[in-house]
Amino acid sequence: IGLVYTYVGLVFFLTGANVGFIPAGNYLGTVLASLPYKWIIIPIGMIIGYFIVKAEPAVYVLMKQVEELTDGDISGKSMQISLSVGVAVSVGLSMLRVLCQISILYLLIPGYVIALILTRFVPKIFTAIAFDSGGVASGPMTATFLLPLAQGACIALGGDVVTDAFGVVAMVAMTPLITIQILGVIYTVRNKNENTDKTEPEVFTVADIYADIDDDMIIEL
Repeated sequence: IGLVYTYVGLVFFLTGANVGFIPAGNYLGTVLASLPYKWIIIPIGMIIGYFIVKAEPAVYVLMKQVEELTDGDISGKSMQISLSVGVAVSVGLSMLRVLCQISILYLLIPGYVIALILTRFVPKIFTAIAFDSGGVASGPMTATFLLPLAQGACIALGGDVVTDAFGVVAMVAMTPLITIQILGVIYTVRNKNENTDKTEPEVFTVADIYADIDDDMIIEL
């Protein structure tokens, strides 16, 4: 029964992707790149990337699991915003690659270097969540809409689809590593500030209370 459900689900998903998402993304990318101001594909691509995360089912599963494991200390809302910002940046950089024919290595290598450096300054739980979020963010919506969007823009601009358009999924998988770990840095700094602001109540002993009183006065008491 499970095999049948899986097969039927994949058929519906692939049909929807081939009929709806892929042609729509390709057409939208072609139209945007054909406008007089070709740079407009960068901010529009970032807006699409920001909101497309909300359509990924696995993102909500990850948010709920993280909230349960951390007893709400890491909120799902902050994770969603971090993922949305990361995907928006990755799509913007991908559109910049399409416009300027930048090699993907010039973006991936520094990005992963930054992500690895951040692992030394954030709690391990944020590192684990970050590397898991990379795979979650680059889900079916990314592969079926953002990639055709970049391909359509590249074709309209007359670029090489293989070298300029491909790599969107790799960029989307990389940027959450950085944004989630930056969230970890923010949490760490905030917790340190809260601990610094909390002053322990001063404890007085009996000897401290009567230290400034003469012995004669104590006798009279």
